[in-house]
Amino acid sequence: MKLCELSPAVGATKASKRIGRGHGSGQGKTAGKGHKGQNARSGGGVRPGFEGGQMPLYRRLPKRGFYNRFANNFVEVNVADLNKFDANTEITAEFLKEAGVISKICDGIVVLGNGEIDKALTIKAKKFSKSAEEKIVAAGGKVQVI
Repeated sequence: MKLCELSPAVGATKASKRIGRGHGSGQGKTAGKGHKGQNARSGGGVRPGFEGGQMPLYRRLPKRGFYNRFANNFVEVNVADLNKFDANTEITAEFLKEAGVISKICDGIVVLGNGEIDKALTIKAKKFSKSAEEKIVAAGGKVQVI
């Protein structure tokens, strides 16, 4: 098989609508735009969300809350997720990303106390919950806030 012999499957492609190419095409004369009016004009039509002068939906609905763009976005990691690593391993955000435990680092990681840990690990993170810190220290590990 050659590259020039390839063709799409039957029904995969559809011919584009040729507008304004005579009466026989079915899209001739007014080219599917009807007779006169705003939408028939060049550059005509209304902006998205315009409802003919009626108060638009996005203005009728109440606005609630706000997005704090200065907030820190921490990635949450449970101690159960850290239990799979070998003992005496130093765990950082970069290490967790390489291992595939987290997909992105954002503003740092916060270690939460969900699950159990039975290995002594040195964990460096931005924040630790109280229960996570207790479980890590009880297992013989170290906690370092960076």
